Amino acid sequence: MSGTGSGTRPGAELAWTRGGRAQAAAKLMLGWVALLWLLEVVDVVSGHALDGLGIMPRQASELVDIVPAAFIHFGFAHVAANSVPLLVLGFLAALGGLRRFAAVCATIIVADGLGVWLIAPANSNTAGASGLIFGLFGFLLVSGFIERRPLGVLVGLLVGAVWGSSMLMGLAPTQTGVSWQGHLIGLISGVAAAFLFRRRATSAPALIR
Repeated sequence: MSGTGSGTRPGAELAWTRGGRAQAAAKLMLGWVALLWLLEVVDVVSGHALDGLGIMPRQASELVDIVPAAFIHFGFAHVAANSVPLLVLGFLAALGGLRRFAAVCATIIVADGLGVWLIAPANSNTAGASGLIFGLFGFLLVSGFIERRPLGVLVGLLVGAVWGSSMLMGLAPTQTGVSWQGHLIGLISGVAAAFLFRRRATSAPALIR
């Protein structure tokens, strides 16, 4: 019988693609977190010169700091607190494709930064990856339901079970020294990004034998 297709085992190419995506996602997030630690080392060595890249609200000159602020932290404890959730949530989100992941992160960072610039308390300085973390949490929480993908729904449920309580605590306005505004806007931005960048269901080509 004649047919089309290669001699490779059905599903082998898909499995390799998934393995390649996982490897690329892991390398990306390990590099991202390493960059945050490197920047904090530079900040400490320079006498905290990078702290000025945080966002001070409603000052026109501070708009240029909207993106850099997501990579700057106020001390090693701050970086440490953000490293694990950023690594895990970023890895899971990046499994859906690096291009989409880049678009999702850019949307969250810019929207969150603008929101902080607009509504953060006067004379405050906001920086850190927590807004992005809340955004990735929101993105993963709802994207599976939006796209009607069982695996995505399972990931969202697991993410909610592991980090849901700590995320709710991060939204409490009573905490001092914590930008609940940035957390809330990040969360909303992540949910919005799940709608903006949702994947369309595609059907695999049939094998003809």
